[in-house]
Amino acid sequence: MLKKVDSSQLKVGMYIHDLSCDWMTHPFVRNRFVIASQEEINKILKAGIHDVVIDASKGLDVQDAPSLDEAQAATERELEEIAKAPARIIKTSLGEELKRAAQIRHQAAGVVRNVMADARLGKAIEIGAVQPVVQNITESILRNPGALLGLLRIKTKDDYTFLHSVSVCALLVAFANARGMPEDIIREAGLGGLLHDTGKALVPDAILNKPGPLTDEEFAIIKKHPMDGFNILKESPDVPPLALDITRHHHERRDGTGYPDKLAGDDISEMAQMAAIVDVYDAITADRVYHKGLPAAAALRKIYEWSKHHFNQQLVQEFMRCVGIYPVGTLVMLESGRLGVVIEPHETNLLAPKVNVFFNTKNNVYIKPETIDLSRGLGFGGGDKIVGHESPSKWQVDPMRFLTLAGS
Repeated sequence: MLKKVDSSQLKVGMYIHDLSCDWMTHPFVRNRFVIASQEEINKILKAGIHDVVIDASKGLDVQDAPSLDEAQAATERELEEIAKAPARIIKTSLGEELKRAAQIRHQAAGVVRNVMADARLGKAIEIGAVQPVVQNITESILRNPGALLGLLRIKTKDDYTFLHSVSVCALLVAFANARGMPEDIIREAGLGGLLHDTGKALVPDAILNKPGPLTDEEFAIIKKHPMDGFNILKESPDVPPLALDITRHHHERRDGTGYPDKLAGDDISEMAQMAAIVDVYDAITADRVYHKGLPAAAALRKIYEWSKHHFNQQLVQEFMRCVGIYPVGTLVMLESGRLGVVIEPHETNLLAPKVNVFFNTKNNVYIKPETIDLSRGLGFGGGDKIVGHESPSKWQVDPMRFLTLAGS
């Protein structure tokens, strides 16, 4: 049986089924193993991993620990309460914004690529070339966040580094806007998001694109990138302090286990805490050579669990309301047995978005795409219910093909 246990309860002889943290945090070359020594337990604790999933059928048990199913059910009940809060207002339809968003995505990735190339060569970063891109991203997010954020979920191993920076920019803009921050702060946050990984330009490609887990020595090199990026960017007088703060502190954690400065609690600025949330969210939803990305809905649930120690819980809840419990582009299973892709969140009920249904799992066949508003009843364009999120690979479907309104 799989159980969720506090890391303080770990003992030699237990079988770790899941370290319950993002893949860039844990110091082990594998996720599943039998604990062979107290040193391994100490390593888990030092990495700031506060709870793990054990397999009691393969190692020692913790009798009073909840099963994984019980722990997940408790999380779902908490998320239902979060979902009752109002969501964002959409100004432009998804279909209208997608074409513009595709152009912005391409343009922004090219700008980040140039920034990285300049940083690698020791050249000054031309902020004047970056700011118009941040402005375009901001305007797209204000028109319809789902268009650009949905497209940015598609990454390949060749463009991951660049598109990750674009995603963090767009997510941070959406997050700051949803929280009602002033426009100048939103733009500075976006600039910080676009430039936050500049320091990775100094990380050797062999480490950055290694097709396997990093060694302790390689991980130590990766952990230098926030400070390296800060040092590169501070040479440009046009980079605002907020963007420098995001670059330096987006890997800090509220329990003090982050880097480079091991800040804790409110010693980490609010914007850096927001950047930490969106950075992890985008990283764990992306496919890498040795890491299969989580569906967006599953990633949000993980971050919510980790917020008990690593993130500001209130900010995590606000971020979830910003992107939706089921973000745009999420593949969902409906009570009817149909698969659909989320195309728009509901303004007041995040559990009842608009979806495009396109596949019948009972017959394993594609069906004519149909847009359903899950907040409405049967006969009024609704009459169905989400029972959970699904992995596209499980059904061998591409939900992004059905992202626009049916018939548009």
